[in-house]
Amino acid sequence: MGEEQGNLKTATGDENLKDIFHSIRTTKNPAVINYGASWCRVCNQILPTFQELSKKFPKLSFIYADIDECPETTQNIRFTPTFHFYRDGERVDEMFGGGEERLYDRLWLHS
Repeated sequence: MGEEQGNLKTATGDENLKDIFHSIRTTKNPAVINYGASWCRVCNQILPTFQELSKKFPKLSFIYADIDECPETTQNIRFTPTFHFYRDGERVDEMFGGGEERLYDRLWLHS
């Protein structure tokens, strides 16, 4: 399932991201997806924090999806970065933009 770094997976394309969605729905494990883009300054600033936080919340699956690598599955994403939080296979929350403390608080809430 994409590249892995600790508890962080990177979606490698639309088919891979579809597999990840399917896995979230079927395993019902809590997950967070970070939708970003290589050209997005805020995305690049928050990504190292996202990687670090993946080690602090081992019960959560962390997924990074570049909207340019997964254009079909991310066409409804209007802002980068966007974070989607999943519990029991369903999306339960979303957060727009960066902010390390905001992200930490949301992760804590959903872990």
